[in-house]
Amino acid sequence: MSKPIVAVVGRPNVGKSTLVNRLAVNRDAIVHESRGVTRDRSYHTTDWNGREFVLIDTGGIESAKSKDVFAPRIREQALAACDEADAIIFVVDGTVGVTDEDEEVARVVRKSGKPVFLVVNKIDDPARELESWNYYSLGVGEPRPISAGHGHGTGDLLDEVVAVLPDEEDEEGPADDALNVAIIGRPNVGKSSLANRLTKRNRSIVSDVAGTTRDAIDSIIEWKGTRIRLVDTAGMRKKNLVHEDVEYYSLVRGLEAMDRADVCILVVDASVGVTEQDQKLVGMAVDRGCALVVALNKWDLVTTEKQRDDVAATLAQRLSFAPWAPSVNMSALTGRATDKILEAAVKAAANHACQLKTSQLNALLTQIREGGHTVTDKGRRLKVHYGVQTGQRPPVLTFWCNAPDLVDDNYERFMENRLRQAFDLTGTPVRLKFRLREEGRR
Repeated sequence: MSKPIVAVVGRPNVGKSTLVNRLAVNRDAIVHESRGVTRDRSYHTTDWNGREFVLIDTGGIESAKSKDVFAPRIREQALAACDEADAIIFVVDGTVGVTDEDEEVARVVRKSGKPVFLVVNKIDDPARELESWNYYSLGVGEPRPISAGHGHGTGDLLDEVVAVLPDEEDEEGPADDALNVAIIGRPNVGKSSLANRLTKRNRSIVSDVAGTTRDAIDSIIEWKGTRIRLVDTAGMRKKNLVHEDVEYYSLVRGLEAMDRADVCILVVDASVGVTEQDQKLVGMAVDRGCALVVALNKWDLVTTEKQRDDVAATLAQRLSFAPWAPSVNMSALTGRATDKILEAAVKAAANHACQLKTSQLNALLTQIREGGHTVTDKGRRLKVHYGVQTGQRPPVLTFWCNAPDLVDDNYERFMENRLRQAFDLTGTPVRLKFRLREEGRR
């Protein structure tokens, strides 16, 4: 990443994500009063006085004695952020003073050798005198009182941070040209394992506990000359099963990732098959106009012919409305066929952005007319005169005809099937529109 990087670290529940949202001027980081809401490290681009840099929001670093099953891996993610960063913002809670966990974090940031800015958060009253001597004991420099919630002191903090950042390196290519790929699916089907396998690093925490991932985690990779922004999303359950506020925010982040995506990779647990919730997630992706690839993960657990037939049956039954979506049998654990996932995603994206030639489209219409397939009702007969592509991502095809009201679902399916036979539209939905062409007008 060419922009300078600033890591925001501290123990749990000191306001790191609130500070990240304040500095990045958005609400991308999930904020909640519970401990341990943030687990993976998440990246947020911001700028101050014309200087762009990247903030890394990290999970709370706890002591080695913590009973939280995620604590060791959250710590690893925070340490990775410190190693990657050019500067570190160390956040402590000004309402409780210095704790043993703060001293543990201080030992970590001192070892980094990076510029460290100690901020004492939750000082909501600027006139309140800070007992600075208490925080000097952490050995990381001068404490700075701020309020991430109200914004007090954050401007002065940013002035100091950008002053120590290195010059921005030349970018290898424009950041916005990356292909946006969202990895979606139910909880615990292997989304984070697949993301880690594709990025070739432990970018997301992986565990057997459902709901491990909470934020949508972005990673930039390059595959055969194509820049890809992979977004690992939190597992999406049925809405009536979402009881915790944190899980609700995770669901919202996942839906936002789908809104931005060019391609969605639906990860399915092949040992279970395609479920009703998988079906609903595909419906969400199609409604948003995303290209789609189905990753049948944990294929190494499918060992019998009957299991393979059962998976194929659920795939055909549940996703009958999207037969154009390619599926790949793979295993994120062993790495089997993970390259084929990217190949299918890139091809789906190309078809998603394709531009069909008007001459070829109308040649197909001529064949359909000659074949005689149409719709009639009470002496009226549908005549499709000509068509043109009027949109991309996904392809939108508009047909001018004499009676659009005669077009029914069966005829639309017929037209889509003929289009897919004539053109390679694998992996992308297609939108068809029928408009009235007045007789006597070209």
